Amino acid sequence: MVEKRTQPLARDAMAYVLAGGRGSRLKELTDRRAKPAVYFGGKARIIDFALSNALNSGIRRIGVATQYKAHSLIRHLQRGWNFFRPERNESFDILPASQRVSETQWYEGTADAVYQNIDIIEDHGVEYMVILAGDHIYKMDYELMLQQHVDSGADVTIGCLEVPRMEATGFGVMHVDDKDRIIAFVEKPADPPGIPGNPGMALASMGIYVFHTKFLMDVLRRDAADPKSSRDFGKDIIPYIVDNGKAVAHRFNQSCVRSDFEREAYWRDVGTIDAYWQANIDLTHVTPELDIYDSTWPIWTFAEIKPPAKFVHDDENRRGSATSSLVSGDCIISGAALNRSLLFTGVRVNSYSRLENAVILPDVKIGRRTLLSNVVIDSRVVIPEGLVVGEDPELDAKRFRRSENGVCLITQTMIDKLGM
Repeated sequence: MVEKRTQPLARDAMAYVLAGGRGSRLKELTDRRAKPAVYFGGKARIIDFALSNALNSGIRRIGVATQYKAHSLIRHLQRGWNFFRPERNESFDILPASQRVSETQWYEGTADAVYQNIDIIEDHGVEYMVILAGDHIYKMDYELMLQQHVDSGADVTIGCLEVPRMEATGFGVMHVDDKDRIIAFVEKPADPPGIPGNPGMALASMGIYVFHTKFLMDVLRRDAADPKSSRDFGKDIIPYIVDNGKAVAHRFNQSCVRSDFEREAYWRDVGTIDAYWQANIDLTHVTPELDIYDSTWPIWTFAEIKPPAKFVHDDENRRGSATSSLVSGDCIISGAALNRSLLFTGVRVNSYSRLENAVILPDVKIGRRTLLSNVVIDSRVVIPEGLVVGEDPELDAKRFRRSENGVCLITQTMIDKLGM
């Protein structure tokens, strides 16, 4: 007889978010912050999606392992995620690499970032561990993945995306049998294995793993004692379990969270300038693929106390307006026009300027008579009067970071070099 569950499995789970990566393909956007701390969607940071998924799934114990240029990330976590209460059996641990195991050792890999905090994890006494990457945009109910993990008797359950087979060459790919048991794990294969019954598709790892806590601790201790290990989940831990235990794939479409307006399961790695710009601009569509207005699955973040956005002036060629755009609080659009643009908090756009397909991070000041299209502007940049970006590709490439698809990333250092 199967014992009936009396409460959600998430109540006996800890979410452990790996948030130490730089994200070097985002270029200057990650010069001062780790990739999980990069702004996204007008108010949030990238890491808020994994954390919100955990919270909305019912998980009340969360740990975040940080490493690369972590100050911005830690400050955001302290301000926006400080509402957990120990008297309700809740906890939120920020875990920088602090040489707990060795006084000279930083986190050497994703697995080591968990191993070095084993004592903290074990003190919480949770039954399950949900290991998460902190740098992807998606909505997912981890409770459903936990249920599959327990029902299947797996040693590890791995979250997977179904992607066209030859698009999976940049992922870790699961070779599964007809019951989704993983029989091989291949890192970035040139010829990815297809899915049984659907050979044109492959199962790519999302970097989401569910374990029984005791099993994970035993595997991490074994791995730490192996001098040949690179201390990485994808390279060491998962292949070992595939060979010596039971690894099962969990398909994202079984637990993705969709509102009535979302047609397909949404997951994005916004790890390049083009992907980051596109995912933000996509939010300006009438019916975007990602619904951030779904109140049943809110994206929690640091809610700043700011005044509303304001649009002023109504003269010919000097009219404060926005079409197909997202404009956050404390923005003032003073006689300027926006189209298909996303503005974060505290942006000022001055008269006679026009922005199109622009992603503007917090506290940017844009001078008069500027024409900006297909841009990402880093936070606190001051754009000089009369600057034109998006009309002369060769000139743009000399002055700014111009991507393969023609998106210009603009930082204050780049502006200072112009001498305007």
